[in-house]
Amino acid sequence: MPDNSTFRGYRRENGRVGVRNYVAILPLDDISNAACEAVANNIQGTLALPHAYGRLQFGEDLDLHFLTMIGTGSNPNVAACVVVGIEPGWTQKVVDGIAATGKPVAGFSIEQNGDINTIAAASRKAKEFVHWATGLSREECPISDLWVSTKCGESDTTSGIGANPTVGNMYDKLIPQGVCGVFGETSELTGAEHLCQARAASPEIGEKFINTFQAYQDEVIEPHKTTDLSDSQPTKGNIEGGLSTIEEKALGNLEKIGKKVSYIDVLGPAEEPAKGPGLYFMDTSSAAAECVTLMAAAGYVVHTFPTGQGNIIGNPIVPVVKITANPRTIRTMSEHIDVDVSGILTRELTMDQAGDKLIEMVVKTANGRYTAAEALGHREFVMTKLYRSA
Repeated sequence: MPDNSTFRGYRRENGRVGVRNYVAILPLDDISNAACEAVANNIQGTLALPHAYGRLQFGEDLDLHFLTMIGTGSNPNVAACVVVGIEPGWTQKVVDGIAATGKPVAGFSIEQNGDINTIAAASRKAKEFVHWATGLSREECPISDLWVSTKCGESDTTSGIGANPTVGNMYDKLIPQGVCGVFGETSELTGAEHLCQARAASPEIGEKFINTFQAYQDEVIEPHKTTDLSDSQPTKGNIEGGLSTIEEKALGNLEKIGKKVSYIDVLGPAEEPAKGPGLYFMDTSSAAAECVTLMAAAGYVVHTFPTGQGNIIGNPIVPVVKITANPRTIRTMSEHIDVDVSGILTRELTMDQAGDKLIEMVVKTANGRYTAAEALGHREFVMTKLYRSA
């Protein structure tokens, strides 16, 4: 195996390291999407991030919206950011939050300016940012500067015995080297929550996890379900892949955190970890695009995504590395897979070798290699909404 103790990334103003170098055009709200997309169309080298929310949200839902917006613009994979909103107050709040990282950011509001003037002014600033960002160079960084998230999708029997344990093996090797990791999918731990609680670094953190898990059950699942998790867990793809219950799915899901590492804290959605290097749990939806978006907003720069039946998810600012152990998925959806660990099932690949193979791909991705999702243009950016707007 090559030396994977370092990678080449972009050192940002706050000391964090990114593996991509985007100039993001970030709409504060849904009605600013068109202006942001126009700016991105005008200026090559920029990336618009349209989404569906931002108007008449309130309370905890609004707080999460701002946290996700600010976190997205603050992600180390973003070199600079242009924020566009319908009115100046909320737009400036996002600008100020991103500016705290020290990176270049500017805000523009459409009220009393109109689309055309706003697009023109934002385009000029975006062009300035592109010239600056494209002058930046990668530098060699220790592997401890890397933040790696994980979430699985379209799980099947090969996930729990192949792809997910491969991610776990990666974490067992990288977390002791100072890497910051995270897992989530609160509802998909149903039936294995007691095992997850036992993997906490202390009884207090375990109690924090189980309280978070139970709150999701009590406040989200139970009031709204029609049958077992509203006929969505396990999914139809999970069932086709041999997972008949959420409990079976949960046991495979938990394999992603390895055998040796304990998680050191429980994070809210899009919350940046504050305890330094280590593995964290984040309270998230199990929906792929929502979960990856929240983890990106928390500052993670590479995402590992084990899949059984084949999931095609990507993200606009974070490269998503796909891993599968399913030989059929390799045959039918090979263009979506970055790491083939199907050799685990045929006994041609040990779990230790599979973990090394994934680490090598994570480092290649951090160094600039496009993932399958990036090459295919997958840019799923989905905000999490907690309840109805006012």
